[in-house]
Amino acid sequence: MADAIIGIDLGTTNSEVAAFVDGKVRVLPADEPILPSVVGVTPEGKLLVGVPARNQLLVYPERTVKSIKRKMGTDERATLGERTLTPPEVSAVILRALKERAEAALGEPVRRAIITVPAFFSDAQRQATKDAGAIAGLEVVRILNEPTAAALAYGEDREGVKTVLVYDLGGGTFDVSLVQASREMTEVLASHGDTRLGGDDFDQLLFDHVHGRWMAEGGPDLRPDGRASARLLRAVEEAKKALSFEPHARIREEHLASVNGVSRHLDLEVSRDAYEELITPLLEKTLDSVHEALTRAGKRPDQIEEILLVGGATRTPLVSDLLTNRTGLVPRQDLHPDLCVALGAGVLAARLSGHDVERVLVDVSPYSFGIAYFDAYEDEPDCYRPILHRSSPLPLSRTEAYATVHDDQVNCDIDVYQGEDPYAPNNLLVGRFTVEGLSKAPAGNEILCRMDLDVDGLLRVTAVEKKTGLAKSIAIEKATTALTPEEIRRKRFDLLELSGDEEEHEHDDDGDEEDELEVEPGPPAAPDATAAVPTDVAPLLERSRALLPRMSPDDREDAIALHERIEQALLEDDRPALLAAQAELVDLLFFIEENG
Repeated sequence: MADAIIGIDLGTTNSEVAAFVDGKVRVLPADEPILPSVVGVTPEGKLLVGVPARNQLLVYPERTVKSIKRKMGTDERATLGERTLTPPEVSAVILRALKERAEAALGEPVRRAIITVPAFFSDAQRQATKDAGAIAGLEVVRILNEPTAAALAYGEDREGVKTVLVYDLGGGTFDVSLVQASREMTEVLASHGDTRLGGDDFDQLLFDHVHGRWMAEGGPDLRPDGRASARLLRAVEEAKKALSFEPHARIREEHLASVNGVSRHLDLEVSRDAYEELITPLLEKTLDSVHEALTRAGKRPDQIEEILLVGGATRTPLVSDLLTNRTGLVPRQDLHPDLCVALGAGVLAARLSGHDVERVLVDVSPYSFGIAYFDAYEDEPDCYRPILHRSSPLPLSRTEAYATVHDDQVNCDIDVYQGEDPYAPNNLLVGRFTVEGLSKAPAGNEILCRMDLDVDGLLRVTAVEKKTGLAKSIAIEKATTALTPEEIRRKRFDLLELSGDEEEHEHDDDGDEEDELEVEPGPPAAPDATAAVPTDVAPLLERSRALLPRMSPDDREDAIALHERIEQALLEDDRPALLAAQAELVDLLFFIEENG
């Protein structure tokens, strides 16, 4: 066996290293996989890299360098105190730290590496990356395009050939590539992008917005003060991250500046809506690049079969929304957006090292979860939209904002559902609790609902009155465990009892619901869309049997088991069990058909 080869994602904001360990490709180390791409030198001359350098940025910005990737291939130099370094030299410090991480995990010296770059990097930028590797003591055996790496990471479970759009929005660069991807081969058909567009630019827009509000309230101009600017920039970076999962983020910085000897503090709130309005023009530019890549490849939007999201900045919900609106596809983000490029590089590195690589596995949520709410604009009760989306990597936390319906409303019922249907009662009710003692306020009093789902399937739901902090929560054990037919039947009965519809409950007991349940059979919808479950199971079973030869052994076993459950449910006239088995088979067939 040849010496180990490692895969490195040398990123603008963060960098990672992956290698073949214990039969799988893993990002190293598992407990702290992300290394901030920041390098610094202390006043005493000690070299810092990663988190210590990022922390020093707040107090010694003149001795610290970040986002060096944007300068690769140029003659610019970076200043670290009394020293100046070229971009490859700064990058080499990061690469050496990653090399040492890999050596500690593997227990052996590492001499060879694959390093990823944006697909549109110039020859000069690629050569600068190779130079950085050589300076770090690494033989760079391959410069790998980031979209190819991402497709490799996702493609280990892909059968057949697919046209895939890789949308890579990182800290400093944007890259969109159209690729033909299969399990064994990934070919880039066309690429486009911008080496000066990424999360750093989002940070600057938010910095300018917050700084403008600070000055409007009488604060001094912070821009001439390097330390104050660094503190504010760090604060808005954290706020930006929070806004990917929360509807609001509060920015607090004490003693940020002094005016006539009086210390001034910053304390303000930014909403996701305001932030997304700021970055929309930049995201529209990325969509122009998507259009250009499609044009170069001679493809139409409806010929895209899969969209992969790569890079930390893609966590912004607006990114997925815009892409879905333009293509009709729900982008995949079931691999950690900061890690999937490193994982893909690790896959290729493992193959070149002679290993038979198993597919990249991650723990994801098999279901979506949300709460019922009243849509005041449409005057519709029992509306539903997921807060946690299925196929999202675990652990997972999200918060959404809702509002009271009536003036002086002091209680709020929180009904927690599992499912995708926009009509709440069509989903599975998994929990219910009440927040009591709300402020007597006009309708529209904001209630924040937070959901946390851990790797063990424990779902915690917390509702908080925003203006007072009054909170109530519930913990739901094994929320991601598949429900048995009996549990589905019981939960449906519980739902009917909660709705007070005793007549429908009696009909359900009698199994007399044909008019209510009939829908036209047809192919499943796109991921995360509500799939109509056919009551005539014959076409579904026929389609499934036709696909059996194309299935993997595990999928074939699952399909046959579902056939048996459906047949048993038909014999027993058990409609809840029938619908549950049908829904699972629809999902399985969709997966098989989508993956070739």
